Amino acid sequence: MSDSAQRVRTPTDALPDPVEADNVVYNPSLERLRTFSEGLETTTEYGSPSYVSDHRSRNADRTTNEVDDDFDAEDYARVEDAVDYATEHEMVCVDRRMGRHPDHSYRCRLYVPRPAARIALAWAKLFEPVADDGDGAADPDFVTVQVPEWDEVAIRILPDDGVTAVLGSDYTGEAKKSFLRLFMYYAKQEGGLGLHAGSKRVRLQDEAGDLDEIGQLFLGLSATGKSTLTAHGLWLDDPEEATMLQDDVCALLPDGTVAGSEGNGLYVKTIGLDEEEQPAMYDAVTDESAVLENVAVDDDGTVDFDSDEHTSNGRAVILRDELSSAGEDVDLDEVDQIFFITRNPVMPPVAKLSAEEAAAAFMLGESIQTSAGDPSKAGESIRVVGTNPFIVGSKGEEGNRFRDLIDDLGVDCFVLNTGNLGGRDIGVEDSVTILREIARDNVEWAEDDATGLTVPGALPGMDADAFAVADHVDDHERKLADLRAERRTHLDTFEDLAEEIRDAVY
Repeated sequence: MSDSAQRVRTPTDALPDPVEADNVVYNPSLERLRTFSEGLETTTEYGSPSYVSDHRSRNADRTTNEVDDDFDAEDYARVEDAVDYATEHEMVCVDRRMGRHPDHSYRCRLYVPRPAARIALAWAKLFEPVADDGDGAADPDFVTVQVPEWDEVAIRILPDDGVTAVLGSDYTGEAKKSFLRLFMYYAKQEGGLGLHAGSKRVRLQDEAGDLDEIGQLFLGLSATGKSTLTAHGLWLDDPEEATMLQDDVCALLPDGTVAGSEGNGLYVKTIGLDEEEQPAMYDAVTDESAVLENVAVDDDGTVDFDSDEHTSNGRAVILRDELSSAGEDVDLDEVDQIFFITRNPVMPPVAKLSAEEAAAAFMLGESIQTSAGDPSKAGESIRVVGTNPFIVGSKGEEGNRFRDLIDDLGVDCFVLNTGNLGGRDIGVEDSVTILREIARDNVEWAEDDATGLTVPGALPGMDADAFAVADHVDDHERKLADLRAERRTHLDTFEDLAEEIRDAVY
């Protein structure tokens, strides 16, 4: 960092005291936050508020951080612009607790202008209230100042200070991810690894009638089925059960536990939400406690989840208490299985991976672009390390850390295709059957000559041969050879990545 880029002060030193400052409303009730935004609200047929934002996805191309990017004096000035704005305008300040794990729990503080209180309303429902601090407010671990009306879009992050400035965007997802990004960064600093993943606990009855617990993680980009599969009950009957613990971000720790982040709510996509296929999710989204964002709602309050009138990235903040598949816990005691969700049309419905292959899958992060990232490229093939657009620090070291953790812990890893195989759809029923039978350890694995992968030779409730790559992908040998070459070229771009992971390209 050059002398001209040196900061004169700690970025948050000048932020107004949330309790003492005359221009700040500190920790108002959810009802009051909604009142602040009355002029922007459409009330749905369910009694919940619905809002339409100007920005309808994250601005990844306008986001830089002090660790990975050439942060200069102008970047620091953007942070100070946000701080100065908060001292001069009427603001809302909300404190929330992110995570419950004794070593991975953080006090988070969000400042937004009072006219943009709807952002604070939605964000506040995701995380748990902080303990009452009496007359004052304890210092936060992380702070975000979001100023939607700024005349340029700039998201600037100081990871080691725990500070994010969001300028020019009124998208709630920017506020949410500003804190989750730091949650993952700090987990890595402490020997673990932050993951853009859902977590799930499955309880299954053994032959003696005892319940065994299986911990599962699902890594995938938005709109690939991560939320659906994490929340799915796997069609189990009591006393067996499958319970969603986290939907979006968690931290894999060296002892095998997985720390959760969002303890109060979830930020879910709503496009195509179907009551029959996703009854638990549908019930939560249509509860009056939800907050809808960029969802098609008529003037009379009628909601159309199939419409992309505003965007295909319509969202809802829902409460965990209203989601029947959500458990009381957010932390997973032990992880046993990790699934990488892809939509690559030459991949089988599921394949079992070695530790090195799993690390390669982690680095490849193959999926499709969605409207949550870059709407203009939705549907295109994409590779994102860890299916995690929020990594701070070396991505190669991220892959090495992942390999070391799962190898030490003895975690089984799989790649799961939730899209199609050579044009043949792989439905939710297929994926759920796979997950349930893998959890039961009922799958007979075999080597697939076409792909070289370890795939199901036999799987209860599903005809494994019906999804053979050689039978469904035209010219599969050439396509797979080209794919391996592309993958190796991609992995070679990460200088810090261990050679044995590069060599494990499948």
